[in-house]
Amino acid sequence: MFDTFHGALIFSQQHGEISGFKSFVQRVNPSKYPEDTFLTWYWFQNFHCTLSDSDCMVKDCPPNASLDWLPHFDTAMSDGSYNIYNAVYAVAHALHKMFLQQSEMEPARNGMKMAFYPWQLHSFLKTLQFKNPGGDQVNLDKKNKVDAKYDIFNFWNFPEGFRLRVKVGEFSQHVPVGQQLSLSEDMIEWATGITETPHSMCSERCHLGFRKSPQEGKPACCFNCIPCPENEIANQTDIEQCVKCPNHQYANIQRNHCLPKSVMFLSYEDSLGRALAVTALSFATLTAAVLGIFVKHRDTPIVKANNRTLSYILLLSLTCCFLCSLLFIGLPNTTTCILQQTVFGVVFTVAVSTVLAKTMTVVLAFKVTAPGRRVRKLLVSGAPNSIILICSLIQLTICGIWMGTKPPFIGTDAHSEHGHIIIICDKGSLTAFYCVLGYLGSLALVSFTVAFLARNLPDTFNEAKFLTFSMLVFCSVWLTFLLVYHSTKGKVMVAMEVFSILASSAGLLGCIFVPKCYIILLRPERNSLHELKGRASPWTKKQSSYKRNMVS
Repeated sequence: MFDTFHGALIFSQQHGEISGFKSFVQRVNPSKYPEDTFLTWYWFQNFHCTLSDSDCMVKDCPPNASLDWLPHFDTAMSDGSYNIYNAVYAVAHALHKMFLQQSEMEPARNGMKMAFYPWQLHSFLKTLQFKNPGGDQVNLDKKNKVDAKYDIFNFWNFPEGFRLRVKVGEFSQHVPVGQQLSLSEDMIEWATGITETPHSMCSERCHLGFRKSPQEGKPACCFNCIPCPENEIANQTDIEQCVKCPNHQYANIQRNHCLPKSVMFLSYEDSLGRALAVTALSFATLTAAVLGIFVKHRDTPIVKANNRTLSYILLLSLTCCFLCSLLFIGLPNTTTCILQQTVFGVVFTVAVSTVLAKTMTVVLAFKVTAPGRRVRKLLVSGAPNSIILICSLIQLTICGIWMGTKPPFIGTDAHSEHGHIIIICDKGSLTAFYCVLGYLGSLALVSFTVAFLARNLPDTFNEAKFLTFSMLVFCSVWLTFLLVYHSTKGKVMVAMEVFSILASSAGLLGCIFVPKCYIILLRPERNSLHELKGRASPWTKKQSSYKRNMVS
């Protein structure tokens, strides 16, 4: 039966061959060293003989018996024998140095030479360096000690107690890293007839993109391989912690290296950006066409009855509202980031305050059945038009404070879209941004309230109902924007703001001016003074006549 240690690997300190040692072991015999009781006992245990004449029960040992006769005995110098060999030489060298130093010392005054004590031998051993007969350097000085080289042996056991050590490699720290271990794996026999290197791991190695996760209650070699989380990589095998990619990079699908992120923004080349730009230009063109229709038919009753000047201002401001959305499309810079918010805030304030002025005009014209001098003077002088200037100045003040304290700037969003860095305009101060929206909302709410109160006033061309509905659409769009704004990121957030601008502007254009254009272009018979007088009630005729005189 083979020994259980068959196939084991043994590390042995590398040393040269000691001349004469093997022949000495082969010739050693208890008869030559009768005082060595261990040798006599060893001879008895292995050769079953004795050198004593008194023991008649055991045969006498042959005089030429040798340890070389034992099949399992290795006559080569072992590691232990080599260390003992060096120890004996070390003591001899230390004694030689000590006595040499003693002989060189001058005698004392009484003529006696100085003598060393036995414990002083240790100081000579600590600094001892010599070369043994085998040619190996022996150094007992810790400061100058050179790391030893090691031979690697494969231990083979055979029946009948025969054993063999086969050198299969060596290890040395004097060579570059990576070349310190030299091993001939094809010469190693791990078990009987098995030369293939066994797997000495509980778990297979973790490949690139995976990290090791220790299994609780099991040895360190037992672990699970877990994929690296998003935006983290493992570019080495059997790594314990994944490495996070920098903000300007992202992990590839295999999670084994980082890739540079591409720069993105809401551009005209994108389908979304192109669609929004085309929509903005289309509505701006449509608004300009409506303005042209109103200018062409400026002397008709339907245009005159609703304050031509305010209609022109509202159409011009709506055109600017549509066009200002283009500032949000394209590569942002500091100028466009500032213009986005200031232009948006001011032109929308002009539009909403114009709606408020038109609503006030309707209320003053129809609610005052017998206007006195003061009200008549306000209507004739166009006092409602001053609402536009006052409201716009307030919004300009808010924007000025915003730009002077914490203006918008170019920002980046590296987390919304995987593998991309999105360049956006950071609002700078969200408080100021919400102040602008809050002020617009307040104007829209006041306009809606006044228009709602005047919705049932009798008149052929009373637009209070349309103004009410337009403000309802405006408030609904921006209320939805505020609710959705914080749940969107990156380009979608910018597109959401552009869409809100276009939707609210289109709501004002459609609710206020589409019905009038319908009458002007498709039902011109209703756009006449004769038709107006024929359809109006007596009370309405009186008020309409007064309104045309005061407002137009």
